[in-house]
Amino acid sequence: MDSNVFKGKWKQMKGEAKKQWGKLTDDDLDVIAGEKDKLVGKIQERYGHSKDDAEREYTDWSTRFRD
Repeated sequence: MDSNVFKGKWKQMKGEAKKQWGKLTDDDLDVIAGEKDKLVGKIQERYGHSKDDAEREYTDWSTRFRD
């Protein structure tokens, strides 16, 4: 998903991100503020995943929100 589209849809996607990655706090989601790289970084941090694994999770998850 394009980073501008991701930022624009972030408010709608925020709840879904919380469901997908329950270890992310509300503060984490506020800091992420629709920035893909920040989300991937937080997934790495909270779950101990490699960058590639976190990117893959993000990609799989974000495909649900494409128009």
